Amino acid sequence: MVKSYLRYEAGAVFGVVTSHESNVTFDNTGKLLLCGALEQLAIWNVKQGSCVKKLAYSSETIAAKPAVTSIVWMPNSVSTVACGYGDGSIRIWDTIKGTCETTLNGHKGATTALSYNKTGYLLASGSKDTDIVIWDAVGEAGLFRLRGHRDQVTDLVFLEGGKRLVSSSRDNLMRIWDLDTQHCMQIVSGHHSEIWSIDVDLEERFLVTGSADQELRVYKIHKEMHKEENISGEAKLANQENNEDQFVRQNKWEVLSHFGNIKRQSKDRVVTIRFNSTGSLLACQVAGKVVEIFCVLDEKEALKKAKRKIHRKREKALKKTGIETANNGGIEPVEKLENDPVGISASNFFQFLHILRAKHKIRSISFCPVQPRKGFMATVALSLHNNTLEVYEVGKESSMQIHAINLPGHGSDIRSLKLSSDNSLLMSTSHNSVKIWNPSTCSCLRTMEAGYGLCGSFVPGNRYAFVGTKSGTVEIFDIGAGERFKVIEAHSASVWSLVPTLDGSGFITGSADHDVKFWEYQLLKGNDEGSQQLTAHNVRTLKMTEDVLLVRLSPTGKHIAVALLDSTIKVFFVDTLKFFLSLYGHKLPVLCMDISSDGDLLVSGSADKNLKIWGLDFGDCHKSLFAHADSVMAVQFVRNTHYMFSVGKDRLVKYWDADKFELLLTLEGHHAEVWCLAVSSHGDFVVTGSHDRSVRRWDRTEEPFFIEEEREKRLENMFDSGLDDTADGPFALKEEIPEEGAVGLPGKKTQETVDKTDSIIEALDTAEAEIQRLRQHEEDTKNGLSMTRFQPNIMMRGLSPSAYVLRAVSDVRTNDLEQTLLALPFTDALKLFSYLKEWISDGDKVELVCRIATLLLQIHYQQLISTPAARSILTAIQGILRSRVKGCKDVLGFNLAVMDHIKQLLAARSDAPFKDVTSKLVDIRTRLSKRIDGKTKSDKKEHKKRKKFHRIHVAA
Repeated sequence: MVKSYLRYEAGAVFGVVTSHESNVTFDNTGKLLLCGALEQLAIWNVKQGSCVKKLAYSSETIAAKPAVTSIVWMPNSVSTVACGYGDGSIRIWDTIKGTCETTLNGHKGATTALSYNKTGYLLASGSKDTDIVIWDAVGEAGLFRLRGHRDQVTDLVFLEGGKRLVSSSRDNLMRIWDLDTQHCMQIVSGHHSEIWSIDVDLEERFLVTGSADQELRVYKIHKEMHKEENISGEAKLANQENNEDQFVRQNKWEVLSHFGNIKRQSKDRVVTIRFNSTGSLLACQVAGKVVEIFCVLDEKEALKKAKRKIHRKREKALKKTGIETANNGGIEPVEKLENDPVGISASNFFQFLHILRAKHKIRSISFCPVQPRKGFMATVALSLHNNTLEVYEVGKESSMQIHAINLPGHGSDIRSLKLSSDNSLLMSTSHNSVKIWNPSTCSCLRTMEAGYGLCGSFVPGNRYAFVGTKSGTVEIFDIGAGERFKVIEAHSASVWSLVPTLDGSGFITGSADHDVKFWEYQLLKGNDEGSQQLTAHNVRTLKMTEDVLLVRLSPTGKHIAVALLDSTIKVFFVDTLKFFLSLYGHKLPVLCMDISSDGDLLVSGSADKNLKIWGLDFGDCHKSLFAHADSVMAVQFVRNTHYMFSVGKDRLVKYWDADKFELLLTLEGHHAEVWCLAVSSHGDFVVTGSHDRSVRRWDRTEEPFFIEEEREKRLENMFDSGLDDTADGPFALKEEIPEEGAVGLPGKKTQETVDKTDSIIEALDTAEAEIQRLRQHEEDTKNGLSMTRFQPNIMMRGLSPSAYVLRAVSDVRTNDLEQTLLALPFTDALKLFSYLKEWISDGDKVELVCRIATLLLQIHYQQLISTPAARSILTAIQGILRSRVKGCKDVLGFNLAVMDHIKQLLAARSDAPFKDVTSKLVDIRTRLSKRIDGKTKSDKKEHKKRKKFHRIHVAA
């Protein structure tokens, strides 16, 4: 009989406040702060410091979920946010419902930039694949793809309400795209290094760019250039005489012109440049711990500043040489500056205020859209490298921190995990703290300052914990009080291993100072009267010849295994400390090992990527397994079994059968190296810690699986993963990117589009077979050969052939329709054309039918005009399609007119702006839901009282 196993699946993910791959952004209310937490979108309440929601995409086809790389809030929206991911996909989330509204697939590389236009109808996305895709946010479909950049797109900004788009890239260039004509209308050069960020002020006067240069470059935005053509010749001459600098542009299509530079204080490269919501402040975040704050002046203030500069220069010249040299020394008179305000440089508009310094490296910044309290100019949020969010209020002279979110996660790598005996507590250690978690609720119970913890263990009773540190000390923690109360100078070098004894009377430590020490717990008198304090004292020491990396006790208490730096494992008797066995075979040092519950097997993992299974009776190697693609960092048996878990630097968690030497499961989820793991005493869950600062719980389910099935699944996943790689393979045709940019299709071929194409082909074949069966049955009935009733195909679920095909086409997402039809053969495309007339006659799917017809015509145009059978189909569709589209357009126009009329009526009755109706409607709905909940609770109480009264009455 084939043996079955129980499956482990991804459970909870906790310990991540913010990940450095993503930016941070406020919602429109300024109360919530959104950031990427690996594959999740975390929504934090800034004032309360609590996580409101975590939005994650659940998919059975994707094992390793991509991380969030970019976030942008939709303008004038209450709950809509767009997130870009590491696989190039973009997901539109509803933060109130907590659901993914749509998924847009168009990029082959990670999404690095997202931007909405002012109305929120257009969404632009940039990626590492150097492409820019323009999306219809309402229609949930791609419009077109813009190509031209030679490297990663770093930032995107819309101009003039969405008519133009400015993109920056690591190829040192900025491109201005005309979205109406879909072409690149201007290329801005001049930067000496990669352009990392750009932004535009609220009034669209200036565009500021940041790179590795020591100065920020400011460009002036020229609006409505075509008005220049309507000016008469005399007026042009007069303007040119008065303002020579205003028409320096040689090309009338030039949108941006260099206006000047702003000197920066820091020497690090620029990461992010952002204006605040009013455009009065400019923040420049660099690749360090600094944010430079600039004040943006209006034209009057800039003119005063320029006048003051000229007066200073004139005074200095007068003091040095005299009046003649001052007039002839190249100093412009003030009168000319007043008549020519355009000639003011960028340094006059931007005034440096101060520097905001953080304690750790800053990864991202975001201005709050709501005005701060009196005395402050803006509120800014920082995402730090140490897994922390901080919020500052920016003043004229300095900035003040008002909120910080750092307790729910470690600031660095999680180096060790340890579960208590009853699995109710989980201890994790990092470079400066020890945290106690509840593994079932994933909540952080205690955070205690500590040294660089490398290992740890609970004392029986779970009131105290011991932690071995990198400095060679053993620290004792009181979990109830949440503090470190004792530090023992245990070793002269790093304590790499700490394991409790079986009788619970002490513990054993192994260190890089070549010593294995045995310790016993001891209670001493405390400072208070009648109080006792826990400590430990050394009772025995085992001297080794090499650095001790690991120590493990056999469950029988008979043997102790010690892993050394010379890649060997020494086994000794516990009672006499005499040598028993030497296990050698690893080519590199052993980094992890464990002994099974029955004491028969010892498994060891090494930096040579192998797992070796040893027998402890004779010290023979049962099997050597190539386990991971990088170093094996931790391994542990499931209690009372020979099943084991291993983790490695290849980001994978693997489940093994040590008796059959078979790989059972591969669990993907971590985004960086996995350092440690802990298995519960019953084996119902596993906890792993990683370099990505996350702690993941993997739960055992009741679903059985077989080894052969899992092996087939792994082969299928390998085949499916190679689908997208075929386009980028060595034999693929390389597209030449034109210098001035080009336009391409917005979609991307994925496994889902291929599956949808197959389902449409299958539906067409099934419908065609059903139509033939129906015709044959009608002929047989007419000739008297058959008197039975026609039995429809049960697979069509009671639908007609046309409705069955329409159902298959409607299941395709709007964004994937183009790529799905692109993979459809011409013969099947003709079959699909034959159903369009019947579908459009119903009137429900006018938009879908029009899109299908136009896409198929674009794809198969040459074949359609040369195929005689297609002419009758196209002729039949032509007349009815045009009339249906006209009718649909009339309905939409009528509805828009009615909405405009309602808007005017509301404006006449109330002073509230019409755009606030949606937010007010949401508030009204929340109030109503609270009232309904209150009524249901009161009704329940009254019902309980009536029941109680009825029982008393019956008893009486």
